[in-house]
Amino acid sequence: MKKFYYTIGEVCNLLELKAHVLRYWEKEFPQIHPQKRFGRIRRYNPEDIELIKKIKYMLYVQKYTIEGVRKKLREGQKTQPQIELDFTSEKGEVRLRIKKQLAEIRQLLTGQ
Repeated sequence: MKKFYYTIGEVCNLLELKAHVLRYWEKEFPQIHPQKRFGRIRRYNPEDIELIKKIKYMLYVQKYTIEGVRKKLREGQKTQPQIELDFTSEKGEVRLRIKKQLAEIRQLLTGQ
């Protein structure tokens, strides 16, 4: 069962990080914003954990600097989410057009 929130210790164990590193990243990357319960206890949601995984990968595997990761994250925020289009009503028409184009290509290749 997935949890809605994880403590800093659980996140550190899950991602193999030290708590002081994660707290430092919170200061360096404003995108990481765990809820703070009773003023001190950090509660990370699954989206926070995915972001932390991404930051860890960029820092440790891709060898980005802190500033480089910041820049990448800013660029990622500027891009608009992709719009999903529904072509179900035109599916038959598209299929016929593709078949016609394939038949034309076959004629060109075989010389018939």
